[in-house]
Amino acid sequence: MTFLEKVFIGNTAQTWLMAIGAALIVFLILFLIKRIMLRRFSDFAARSTTQVDDLLLAVLGETKILFLVIVSVYIGSHILVLSPTILNVGDKIFFVVTVIQIAFWVGRAINFVISANVKKRMADDAASATTISVLGFIGKLLLWSIVLLLILDNMGVNITSLVAGLGIGGIAVALAAQNILGDLFASLSIVIDKPFVIGDFIVVDQLKGTVEHIGMKTTRLRSLGGEQLIFSNNDLLKSRIQNFKRMLERRIVFGFGVTYQTPPEKLSIINEIVREIIIKQQQVRFDRVHFKECGESALNFEVVYTVKNQDYNLYMDIQQAINLEMLRRFREEGIEFAYPTRMLFIRHEGHKS
Repeated sequence: MTFLEKVFIGNTAQTWLMAIGAALIVFLILFLIKRIMLRRFSDFAARSTTQVDDLLLAVLGETKILFLVIVSVYIGSHILVLSPTILNVGDKIFFVVTVIQIAFWVGRAINFVISANVKKRMADDAASATTISVLGFIGKLLLWSIVLLLILDNMGVNITSLVAGLGIGGIAVALAAQNILGDLFASLSIVIDKPFVIGDFIVVDQLKGTVEHIGMKTTRLRSLGGEQLIFSNNDLLKSRIQNFKRMLERRIVFGFGVTYQTPPEKLSIINEIVREIIIKQQQVRFDRVHFKECGESALNFEVVYTVKNQDYNLYMDIQQAINLEMLRRFREEGIEFAYPTRMLFIRHEGHKS
């Protein structure tokens, strides 16, 4: 009996060599197809302005060598005569490797779409970029959860009981860690609803600062004083939040008082003086000025105007210019600003001798 006629595990050596040769040929063909397609898509991507070929290039590049080896061995094994047990094991291994490879392809596609959208939106809308990243993470988590369930089902595990058990266990974990889960869901609410994004200047109760980081449990602000403020996401959403970054205009209300000794004819021109001063300012819309009330130590006026910009430094520059011009004009007109004073009247009664 020649070597080729010897039998190993129910197949002659010649059959084994044919199976190995077939597996090698299939592997070489698949490997060459991958290389050629990668080179073609790379050339197309360099010349094209669309991202479809870039997506295909990224997905194809995620093809694992182990997957090509398993496919080649699986195809070559069909030349052999094997027991049902071995064939069943081979089918399961092929199924598991194929499902995992498909998951790698889909996951790479998700990463590519996320990266492209984040780069495009980051400059214009940081909130959308953050939302896309979180949704991408959730999508990949669901993808690998499905892959795990498919693998377990293929291996004969009763996934219905498993899912039910995980559900009961999930309820127990949720009850034990409800504060952490509350912050987690609050984080998702912040990302999806976008009451603020990184870079916004917000006020929470009496604390204020610029948003630096939105995490899964906490949000961090950098205050005007330089220290970092850390808020629990759950507590943050329960608070009243003022977002100054989204302010389109700034409505300004300020008051001043003049002395009671100011003549009535001077009081009548104060409105016109203040109105002229405010109208001359750039990026300002005048609203009103009124003699509001007779105070304890001053005749009080109230002024309202709008700055057509949300920049705080611009508002302060405008208010400073208004104040300086009011001081100059009032001095020219002989109008005095009031300051807290009290007048004491002493009554003298005559003494009888």
